[in-house]
Amino acid sequence: MNVRIEKLIYGGEGLGHHEGQTVFVPFVLPDEVVAVQPTDSRKKFVRGRVEQVLSPSPERVPAPCPHFGVCGGCHYQHIPHEAQLKYKAEILRETLARIGRLEWKGPIETRASPPLGYRNRAQWKIHPADKGGRPAIGYFQTGSTLLCGVETCPILSPPVAEVLGTLHRLLGEGALPPTLREVEAFADPNEMKILLNASLVEFAGPPETLAHRLRRWLPGVESLLLHESRRDRFELFGPGFIHYLVGGVPYRVGHLSFFQVNGFLVDELVHAVVPEEGGRLALDLFAGVGLFTLPLVERFDRVVAVESNPAAARDLQGNIEQRKARAQHFQAEAESFLARSKEKPDLVVLDPPRAGVSARALVLLKQVAPARIVYLSCDPATLARDLAALTAARADGASYEIREVLLFDIFPQTYHIETLVRLSRRE
Repeated sequence: MNVRIEKLIYGGEGLGHHEGQTVFVPFVLPDEVVAVQPTDSRKKFVRGRVEQVLSPSPERVPAPCPHFGVCGGCHYQHIPHEAQLKYKAEILRETLARIGRLEWKGPIETRASPPLGYRNRAQWKIHPADKGGRPAIGYFQTGSTLLCGVETCPILSPPVAEVLGTLHRLLGEGALPPTLREVEAFADPNEMKILLNASLVEFAGPPETLAHRLRRWLPGVESLLLHESRRDRFELFGPGFIHYLVGGVPYRVGHLSFFQVNGFLVDELVHAVVPEEGGRLALDLFAGVGLFTLPLVERFDRVVAVESNPAAARDLQGNIEQRKARAQHFQAEAESFLARSKEKPDLVVLDPPRAGVSARALVLLKQVAPARIVYLSCDPATLARDLAALTAARADGASYEIREVLLFDIFPQTYHIETLVRLSRRE
């Protein structure tokens, strides 16, 4: 069937209509006419793949990666980077209106990243050789658990790309254990230090031997964590963390801790989250390793950081102690911490995972009633839901007004959107 694409939607697909059904298809642009092969037909909608672009958009460009369209990692390589930012801003505004009933009329300012070579963390799947075949390393194919083998990946930062290239070569040489199934690399491009996780079905020999070989093949590896999945056994070689420089400050980041993946925008993100105007008390919920906690100390008399993940909480404690920062840290869920908190912060920073903030935590936060909230979100849908709750007028808590919306392009070439929203309490 031939479909004219009306708009792009969150998730990487374009939307059109055909004979009363809504059609979703990836790797398209608005106003293109495409021939679509259905892959999933329901009563009211169809999902499909593009068989042919019958009327291409003048914006369409060649993808910089030969695996684009098969590999599931990128969604927008056929769109110029400036246009990607435009479409992401439109998708964000539409999502806020559709899900949150929030008619944001103000600007959505964008903060751009270089479109390639930005990603400081990557996870690769490894498939063993089948009959007459070769082992392969890469990413899952679009909408599948089948492997798309890759040798290079243009969105990776140079040290992470070098790890991928080396692993690809070693697989081809048969040097890596046949039970190796997954490798994850995280690198500080400033110091060229690498944190490496490797998961195997079982250790084929002493893990010390594999660790020695990996360190010899990958000299930038500062710390290595080996996982034997069959017995859920871990072996650590090294300190368990690397230091990642942000604004000249070294942050300890461990093997199982979250950290921003775009090295070009980390400094700018910190600058945007931390306000020029300080105060008495700032609360950093979902604090992670303390990316925002440490600079908040420069603006506020007291800072309280809350993180539930044990690995990240250890790094958070280490970073606070290393900088001798005037900050308290708690390993707790945001909801349980707010339930027992009696203080009235001037500022609350929210940086939740994709699921957003729980409904109960939002109720408690409105009762705590900070003067300002900065909400950093990686999912427009849950952001819209949570903003609707924060801006609603209720008798049992404060109500907030959106002051500013910023879009950080942390993930160029993909549909992912990082949004920073500033809110102030209505008096």
